[in-house]
Amino acid sequence: MASANAMAAVSAALSIRVRLEPPTHFLDGVPQRAGFVLLGSFLLTFLFIRTSARLIRSPKVPWWPGSVVTESGLHLHHLVWGIVLVLASGFLGFVTTPGSPKTELLAAAFGVGAGLTMDEFALWIHLRDVYWAEEGRSSFKAVIVALVLGGLILLGIAPFDLHNNSSSVGTLALGIAVDVLLAALAIVKGKRFLGMIGIFIPFFSLVGAIRLAAPTSLWARRFYAPGGRKLARAQARWARIEARRRRISDAIAGAPGPPPVVEPERPREEVARESVRDE
Repeated sequence: MASANAMAAVSAALSIRVRLEPPTHFLDGVPQRAGFVLLGSFLLTFLFIRTSARLIRSPKVPWWPGSVVTESGLHLHHLVWGIVLVLASGFLGFVTTPGSPKTELLAAAFGVGAGLTMDEFALWIHLRDVYWAEEGRSSFKAVIVALVLGGLILLGIAPFDLHNNSSSVGTLALGIAVDVLLAALAIVKGKRFLGMIGIFIPFFSLVGAIRLAAPTSLWARRFYAPGGRKLARAQARWARIEARRRRISDAIAGAPGPPPVVEPERPREEVARESVRDE
């Protein structure tokens, strides 16, 4: 009997609905509009500045304007301008009551600044220029995380529908515990992104919890025997996942490494003379 009651409680906890409830008149309110403008300007700025950096890097586009360098040779990364914009727009947002449309303009400035700054997130944590190094991929990952979290908040997604939920306090507590446990399990298995999203939408952490762990994760080191079948399957699956992620990252943010070397086109007369000598 006790076992049946426990199973019923778990079932009730897992049946708690995920609430996706945008405002009735979405973007009619100033806060929602400001958040939408901020995320939009953030995304567009990241795409623009990353494309610009790739053009600067490419020898095929010599006419594209390069990086900002002072007379003393000091290189000013674009995160400097991003920090200035974030500080200025944040300060003005705190000390003034701008109202619409000035609030949206400040949000756009903040988003532009955040986009410039987050594009060089890898420089924050490594304290050196790793923009085109392998470590620079963390900037793209940080931008994805920021966009996903910002989008979830903007859409009004809540982990549990507590407002109109008639479940008992014990059932709700159990549901929250299950949600957190699944998210923690997904993270331990090396699925950090799924675990983070799972706090808002438990289905994602459930997927991360039941699938094979990443081969370098704490779970794999503890439960997968070296040379065992599970570890081999995890390594094969992770290799496919990593290859797909790298392709997407390279397509959007550019591949790490030095810029490709493009040999200058040789004069036709020189090519013709070499051709005659070869004959």
